[in-house]
Amino acid sequence: MLDLVISGALVMDGSGAPGVVGSVGVAGDRIAVVAREGEEVPEAARMIGGSGLVLAPGWIDVHNHSDLSPLLLPTMPSTVRQGVTTVVVGNCGSSPYPLAGLEDAIWLANGGVDEVPRPSWTSYGDYLETTELAEPAVNIATLVGHGSLRRQVLGLDRRPPTAAELAGMRALASEAMEAGAFGLSTGLIYVPGSFAATDEIVEIAGAAADAGGLYASHIRGEARTLFAAVEEALAVGERAELPAHISHLKCDGAHVAGRSAELLATLHDAADATADQYPYTAWNSQLASLLPAWAPVADVAHLGRTDRPRLAAALDEEADGVGWDRIVVIQTAEGRFNGQDVSAIAGTLGVEPVDAVVRLLDADPTTSIVGHAMREDDVERIFSDPEVFVASDASATAPDGPGGDHPVHPRDYGTFPRALALARDRGLLPIETVVRKMTSLPAERFGIRDRGTIREGAFADLVLFDPAAVRDTSTYEASHAFPVGIGLVVVNGRIAWESNRSDEIQRSGRVLRR
Repeated sequence: MLDLVISGALVMDGSGAPGVVGSVGVAGDRIAVVAREGEEVPEAARMIGGSGLVLAPGWIDVHNHSDLSPLLLPTMPSTVRQGVTTVVVGNCGSSPYPLAGLEDAIWLANGGVDEVPRPSWTSYGDYLETTELAEPAVNIATLVGHGSLRRQVLGLDRRPPTAAELAGMRALASEAMEAGAFGLSTGLIYVPGSFAATDEIVEIAGAAADAGGLYASHIRGEARTLFAAVEEALAVGERAELPAHISHLKCDGAHVAGRSAELLATLHDAADATADQYPYTAWNSQLASLLPAWAPVADVAHLGRTDRPRLAAALDEEADGVGWDRIVVIQTAEGRFNGQDVSAIAGTLGVEPVDAVVRLLDADPTTSIVGHAMREDDVERIFSDPEVFVASDASATAPDGPGGDHPVHPRDYGTFPRALALARDRGLLPIETVVRKMTSLPAERFGIRDRGTIREGAFADLVLFDPAAVRDTSTYEASHAFPVGIGLVVVNGRIAWESNRSDEIQRSGRVLRR
């Protein structure tokens, strides 16, 4: 007898082929039977009807920041209830090991510093084992962050590494790869990644290449310097001889608006490159990410009189393609400013916007912002490319969990249902193509074996959804809202969540190792 059978659903196997009505049977953690309508299926301990619904492989989110969620919020509700069954963490150059990267990982975890357990892992393998022992609700695959490596070896020094320091960073990257990391990530707009030259990144990426991993980059610029930054990422991949992957592909601001077709052509002309996208017109980052590399957040409040005009010019140039009235603070120590744009905050304080930025950073260096910077046509054009993955750039949260008391980006709750709804409501792509963008395509690229597809012998990570009803409900004004239309999520053969038991999440995720 099987453990679970879902029958009568339109089964989309993740390959991009149209769905076929049939049944899927699960034994243990694997798919045991895939049968077409009319074919006999063994009895199961649990039988679920899927008539009128689509059964697909569970979504694979290759750009996620739930590095510490297994310790902080192991049920990961905003992730599970989208239908996500596997997340890749360690993105944007930030990973919780080496331990020097822990503070950045804590900020990305949607929880205050005091709310996160202070781990003391002493190796990358220990970090993976600790994560696994926490029993997360979904599968966790990891990247090792270049920023964490650099901070461990050089601290916040802005200089190039010595030969010994470079070897030290590469050795730590090799340790991570040997323990099971899937590749190296960079966050080149963030400190300390912004201090690194291309040659440094190529050398460290060589450790990932030696182990068969990939290079994933939050590139050095997504606005004025977008195309140069893309070329740098592609060059790292070519020089280090490993696949390159560009995180959250976008045309950020007026200076590159309308150039999404050119951007996609650049990507597809490369020898071995891919990208992912969250389908929203606003990004979410730290306010400090707008600072120039020569003025990291720790220095801002102490700049001399001669440097302040230079900083003001740099900040104004950074915001020029967006506008201070479209950059909204969503979390800062001075809670009264949450939900207000920088122009409005400046008006309240009676100062120029750049001075308001300095005051906000002085009060809280981790101030979080949303920038409404992308045009809808660019977002839709990138989304419509069948080879660009869907990924959230989110971290797990819940209305009553850590981070539930402050706004988040809607992508934390709605990225994958939104992708399905966009394709349906605007006719941008066939649904089976969107399913492929969220399952087998990222699984193949990141080397996540036996997941992202419905076939006999594959791991039973599944999502059952209503193609006519599925959509996101989270907004910038009311962000803590779950999507609708997701009916059932299965992780490693066990039911993780059912819509008719909405307050129950069963944790059966695993730490995946390359």
